[in-house]
Amino acid sequence: MLKPIKKGSLVETAIESLRGAIENGQWPVGSRLPIEAELSEALGISRNTIREAVRVLVHVGMLETRQGDGTYVRANRDAGETLRRIARSQLAEQLEVRLMLETEAARLAATRRTDGDLKAMSDALDARASAGDNLTDRIHHDEWFHHALVRASHNSALIELYDYFSHAVSQTIERTERDDDLPEPSQEDHELLLAAIRRKDPARAEMLSRALLSPSLDVINRQNQP
Repeated sequence: MLKPIKKGSLVETAIESLRGAIENGQWPVGSRLPIEAELSEALGISRNTIREAVRVLVHVGMLETRQGDGTYVRANRDAGETLRRIARSQLAEQLEVRLMLETEAARLAATRRTDGDLKAMSDALDARASAGDNLTDRIHHDEWFHHALVRASHNSALIELYDYFSHAVSQTIERTERDDDLPEPSQEDHELLLAAIRRKDPARAEMLSRALLSPSLDVINRQNQP
């Protein structure tokens, strides 16, 4: 059942309350939501706040407003919220996804890369090396390199998926760079990967891409063991 909202951002809290009720099956896909007055009374907030929360959920595709008929449930998941949950997932899980995406990207890049791709990756690594002890810049150029590598795969679906996952990629790069307990991939490790791609050696490129992330993932998995 819906619980009255007491504190915090009323619109945001109303959105969370309505989203949770939909995800929990209180209103199945295809069903009509109660009228604004009933929702307002149940949540203890104004009808204007309800209207704004509904507008947001319509925008993300969970609800559909039918003129003169009411508001209906269109989907039981908010795609944007799903991405935010991925971003909040455990570092190990994020690294596992990066391994899957980047190792395949490296293998494809080794057979499909263009001169332009090689220049983009090389420029990124040169900038990474020039960053020196400036950790913020080094992290930025590290991200630039990995995105350039994925683009060199010339697989539009893989590129789109990687871009979709980009916030988690940023988080994992920052964690492995800043956490002293996690092995930090070196400049040489990155240069060796680029060299394999330049030589069009897909097997070695895949292996070296995996070697960038596997040590950190192994440490985290050991730390998580009971």
